[in-house]
Amino acid sequence: MNNPPNASTIQAIAFDMDGLMFNTEDLYDQVGDILLNRRGHRFELDLKLKMMGRPGKQAFAIMIDHLGIDDTVEELQNESKLIFADLLPSNIETMPGLLSLLDFAEQHAIPKCVATSSHRQFADKALGSFNLAPRFDFILTADDVENGKPSPDIYLAAAEQFSIPVEQMLVLEDSVIGSTAAATAGAVTVAVPTSHSLDGDFSHVDHRVDSLDSSLIRDLLCRERR
Repeated sequence: MNNPPNASTIQAIAFDMDGLMFNTEDLYDQVGDILLNRRGHRFELDLKLKMMGRPGKQAFAIMIDHLGIDDTVEELQNESKLIFADLLPSNIETMPGLLSLLDFAEQHAIPKCVATSSHRQFADKALGSFNLAPRFDFILTADDVENGKPSPDIYLAAAEQFSIPVEQMLVLEDSVIGSTAAATAGAVTVAVPTSHSLDGDFSHVDHRVDSLDSSLIRDLLCRERR
């Protein structure tokens, strides 16, 4: 792993959303399975990994190219939104450690944001399921940047909105694509892989932890406040 910048300089924290805050990667698997079963295909792991962490249009373009299916990106997006809308209300859950980490950040007056590859409409719906939007200083989505992850755009934009150098921002990501975006931006990057990304190459990140409950995250955030 890379040697991180001096952790005492961390002034804010940026959270990815899908797979990091919520179990939506599990739901995406269900959506992908239903979507592709209708077309005589399976949502295999190699395809999932290629799509994970990318904005919707890019992800579906990869699906089309990978499987050689005839649908357009727009057709797949619209159908998946309908499937997802049926699954979301009764299946979405927060990931272990999220709420306690938010409490911790608030207790120590650490600014925080969401920086997600999802579109604004879905981000609002997911965050609204637990009334979490008011707990963040701001929310950036795929609609707010020209280039999605693994481009660093969204994390550079987050640092700019925090009014801090990007090197003073801690980013939490669960995917290789997302953590690549954060590392490329120059943020202090912590990978929190799930079962969907455990086998990914996270050699570019500063730290890798098992969950949002990790004491290392809290240590990084509070060294300057001791």
